[in-house]
Amino acid sequence: MNDQKRDLQTKEEAPKPMDGAQSSSTSAWKKLLAKKWVFPATYMAAAAIILTLMWVYQDAGKSSLKDVGMDSTPTVTDNVMGPDAAVSVNANTETMQWPFKDRNELEVVMQYFDSKASNEVRQAAMVEYGQEFTPHMGIDFARPDAQAFDVMAAMSGKVTAVEKNPVVGNLVEITHPNGLVTVYQSLADVKVAKDAEVKKGDVIAKAGRNELEKDQGNHLHFEVRQGQGGAALNPETFISGH
Repeated sequence: MNDQKRDLQTKEEAPKPMDGAQSSSTSAWKKLLAKKWVFPATYMAAAAIILTLMWVYQDAGKSSLKDVGMDSTPTVTDNVMGPDAAVSVNANTETMQWPFKDRNELEVVMQYFDSKASNEVRQAAMVEYGQEFTPHMGIDFARPDAQAFDVMAAMSGKVTAVEKNPVVGNLVEITHPNGLVTVYQSLADVKVAKDAEVKKGDVIAKAGRNELEKDQGNHLHFEVRQGQGGAALNPETFISGH
């Protein structure tokens, strides 16, 4: 009987070492969690896992869109301006130059009519023809010695008109990719034809004479317009440094 009792006591006391191990394990976890670096490290690990899952998900989405012929990241240019946008943007970045080689070799013989200018300046920019006075919608240039000079394209574009007008003389009109139109009047020896493509600085004619401003001799009448047949604009506002 005594042996049986001892066996029962031994069996009852056997789990006690396990309780001690569990207590020791719990104490170790508490010590670990008490350390300052545990929570930041745990947070970083969790964040890394979340980011990895997001990248995997995005890559899977892109692959699915490419499989059906779609681009998952269309550009603003593609959405707004279409596939030819890059060409248009490049064309619009070209600046305008004066339609001759050296501005210092020429003088202004008649200014652009500015409705906001003083009365004296506006009167000086009126053209008399017959018994009528009309506002001068361009700028006239001439050499001090009255000699002819090369006339150049102010910007790249397409020649949309070449005419011989009895009043304003030979005329060339160039339409540019940005919508502006430059007009060159009082020309001689025109070197371009309608529908020709010209580059900025190409020689298109020489300065000549016309009936409207015959007192000026050889000169160039230069205009900038907002589209074909559009309003005339002051050329100086489009040329840096004037």
